[in-house]
Amino acid sequence: MADSYDLSALLSTEERDFLIRNNGDQVKINGLSGKTLGLYFSASWCPPCRGFTPTLIETYKELSEKGDFEIVFVSSDRDEESFQGYFSKMSWLAVPISDKDTKKSLGEKFSVMGIPHLVILDKDGKVSTSEGVELVMEHGAQAYPFTQERINQLKEEEEAAKRNQNLKTLLENGSRDFVISSDDKKVSVSELEGKMVGLYFCVGSYKPCTDFTKKLTEVHKELKEKGENFEIVLIYLDDDDEEGFKEALAQLPCFALPFKDKKIEKLAQLIDEHGAAAYPFTPEKLAELAEIEKAKLLSQTLESILVSGELDYVIDKSGSNVPVSQLVGKYVLIYFSAHWCPPCRTFTPKLIEIYHEIKAKENAFEIIFVSSDRDESSFVEYYADMPWLALPFGDERKTSLSRKFKVRGIPCLVAIGPEGRTITTEARQLVGAHGADAFPFTEDHIKNVKEKIEEMAKGWPETLKHELHEHMLVKTRRDGYYCDGCNNQGHSWSFHCKECDFDLDPKCALKNEKSAEEGDKGKVETKEGYVCEGDVCRKI
Repeated sequence: MADSYDLSALLSTEERDFLIRNNGDQVKINGLSGKTLGLYFSASWCPPCRGFTPTLIETYKELSEKGDFEIVFVSSDRDEESFQGYFSKMSWLAVPISDKDTKKSLGEKFSVMGIPHLVILDKDGKVSTSEGVELVMEHGAQAYPFTQERINQLKEEEEAAKRNQNLKTLLENGSRDFVISSDDKKVSVSELEGKMVGLYFCVGSYKPCTDFTKKLTEVHKELKEKGENFEIVLIYLDDDDEEGFKEALAQLPCFALPFKDKKIEKLAQLIDEHGAAAYPFTPEKLAELAEIEKAKLLSQTLESILVSGELDYVIDKSGSNVPVSQLVGKYVLIYFSAHWCPPCRTFTPKLIEIYHEIKAKENAFEIIFVSSDRDESSFVEYYADMPWLALPFGDERKTSLSRKFKVRGIPCLVAIGPEGRTITTEARQLVGAHGADAFPFTEDHIKNVKEKIEEMAKGWPETLKHELHEHMLVKTRRDGYYCDGCNNQGHSWSFHCKECDFDLDPKCALKNEKSAEEGDKGKVETKEGYVCEGDVCRKI
């Protein structure tokens, strides 16, 4: 059963029983009782956060009218000025930037490993989902109240729409049943039914698009003069260029989906993944594409992933080219990361340790760094500490890899097997939970690792006293937490003090314990006959 959080205990301190708005107003935390609450972990320095926040703002505007939904911003900004500049765009609440302890506690309690991250608590304080970012990106306000039942309902509606696809299901989204005209008027999608409609995917600043728009304008005019029942609907793909959208719509006598509309992303994703092959977007065509994609996955090789034309190599630490063919037959982790990203800089040293551990027992293993750094000097500085291979800075394959593995945030770790097929796109979570023991990242192996942990847990004491904490610690099943002994993320089990929200990973909690029967320094024999030494517990 999911934990139920008391919002006052979660968000307040002895000195503070309020949250703040961007105008400085204080809002009592007890006023949030009975509301659905989003905890938004974000920061101004984070490009994916800055990209997602405007979408969340639009969703919040729609949901705030209900009166039973609120968001609390939990900032990872480094200074007051950055915090205030970013927070000024948000109309919701925030934990004060100065309250570092509360922000840290929230991050640990909800196992926040990267940003943006949105946790939704229901009206009873229970976690509805930790995947709020994905749900808002895909469904917007329609996802409310973000329960599994609602998500299942949306999926069923989407499947039904695919089975009965028509122009309305293709172009409408939620309560929006219109497109807009070049003179900014709303036109019902139903008025387009029965006509030949061209969907024009366009990026205004891209020269081939601007050139083609001129030609398309001429063709549209000729067809209209001939009395052809033909219309164009503009699908504008650059969500950072509203002026470009307005210019394209004014230049081309057509209709358009509203700027940054949710439906654009869904249609663009089909085009992005399948190109012109996605046409005509019918259920039969999508089913056909799904089968093609399944066949591609089964026939996938490392070279099909990493080789593009003459780009058939990665680089080593000296900058020398390493042919991709030399990596065939190895386990490969593709590491999406960047110097500007604090979660990446925190994770990388841990990954370096794990890399050496795995290499010590399996030489047919390698990591390839795929950089999201903004300039080459940052890439060089960051890569200098890494012992593995990399794509060259600015390599065009980065875009195709990010698209193929649907990388929406970093750090991200994708595991590829010796046959070249994808094992998992969630290797980062597996490494965080199990360290080097996660290798080779297959479902069967992870299942065995978890079973071993459960078997060992039977032999651990139910309670213990540790020098790092004043109270008795209780063996507790915990889905995710940060160990107060080593600051690493823990999973499955903790020795926990509920009163103080204090956690020790069993590795930390048990390694300094001494059995009355076992006198060897650094070892502990548990009740069930296990010996724990260093970070390993095994049966006697």
